[in-house]
Amino acid sequence: MELNQTQYFQQVGNEQELDVHDILRQVYSALTEKGYNPVNQIVGYIMSGDPTYITSYKNARSLIMKAERDDIMEALLESYIETRLK
Repeated sequence: MELNQTQYFQQVGNEQELDVHDILRQVYSALTEKGYNPVNQIVGYIMSGDPTYITSYKNARSLIMKAERDDIMEALLESYIETRLK
């Protein structure tokens, strides 16, 4: 082992990482199907960090917790800028 070389850690298993946009799409769909206002619920989650704003239906709660809240905000802002300001 050489101490001046960076070691690489490879993820065990073949679990594919979901894109934040895909996570939001699935969570939005689950919230809508359950009759919630998805925008209000997602904002509540982002502002508070409380996952109970997101339904557990279709594993949406577990799914949204796989993304960092700042990454979610970044994805939302990027989408807004791309569709509204360009």
